Amino acid sequence: MRVLFLPLKYNLSWPLHISVQLKFTMSSKPKVLLTHKAFPQTAIDMLSEKFDVELCNSKSAQITQQDVIDNIPGKFGIFCCPPIKINEEVLKTAGPSLKVVGTMSVGYDHVDLNALKKYGVRLGNTPDVLTEAVAEIAVGLLIATTRRFFEANKALKTGGWTNYSPDWMCGRGIQDSVVGIIGCGNIGTSIAEKLNKFNIAELLYTSRSEKPAVKAIGGKLVAVDDLVKRSDFIVLSVALTPETRFIINKDRIANMKSNAVLVNIGRGDLVDQDALIEALKGNKIRGAGLDVMTPEPLPLDNPLMNMDNVVLLPHIGSATVETRREMAELTSKNIIAVLENCVMPSEVKI
Repeated sequence: MRVLFLPLKYNLSWPLHISVQLKFTMSSKPKVLLTHKAFPQTAIDMLSEKFDVELCNSKSAQITQQDVIDNIPGKFGIFCCPPIKINEEVLKTAGPSLKVVGTMSVGYDHVDLNALKKYGVRLGNTPDVLTEAVAEIAVGLLIATTRRFFEANKALKTGGWTNYSPDWMCGRGIQDSVVGIIGCGNIGTSIAEKLNKFNIAELLYTSRSEKPAVKAIGGKLVAVDDLVKRSDFIVLSVALTPETRFIINKDRIANMKSNAVLVNIGRGDLVDQDALIEALKGNKIRGAGLDVMTPEPLPLDNPLMNMDNVVLLPHIGSATVETRREMAELTSKNIIAVLENCVMPSEVKI
């Protein structure tokens, strides 16, 4: 706390030994920058007990990269979420006061880890709390795509539903199918457990190591190439890294079954989107259900927008009120832990 003393001019009639001073207290709390105003209030209240919390000022409706750079100097921490990039320019501009980045997300491909290490800044993320919400979206996308929900709904609303025909709007059921999950962390495991309830014929998965929970329900650890060749349904739930970028590429799409459905709830760049569009246009695979794509938001003139065999969602995998609140509160706890020199509840090791 800084105390400012302002001496007053005294009247000659006052006793000379009397000193008159005014005290003004100025806040000495460190500062945290919020990139978005819509973060849950409970998380902001937690931060406000320890920090001066400032919202990133912007001249436009959407926060830009330049807005973050303009507002970051002097901050102890930044509370952010994708797609805002935390790169070397942000860290250099922040100065030595910046000690922690808290991202309200599991993935941190928007954060430059090498730059964080260079400037000695720690990173917290929010795994686990969104596992069930994202797993639900994956299953929902799979069902909506293979059973043609959106296509049927469009037909209903535009006069396409007329007389009964035995083959009209027939999709493919999940029962007796082969399900492949690429990336079997917490989210992938939850997806596997949910889809196994549909009495599937076989469950395949990829991971760095065997997953006991998935093995217990009959899951088989296989290579990516083997999985894409054998699976009727392929779900992407792997983190985006330089190694996993375009893990679904033109060659692997070409090796998929003609009735395959691809679901992506990870990151858009896990898939070579141009190759996917080409395969969908030519009916080389049955369809795709995407909660993530490239870029985001997807331009309205993108070919995916007009394909009947594609179900698109605007990256809402974790979008439940309860999940977003828990994610935000965990982000606040991560930032506070750095201030208090405690173990972060969820720190990304750099």
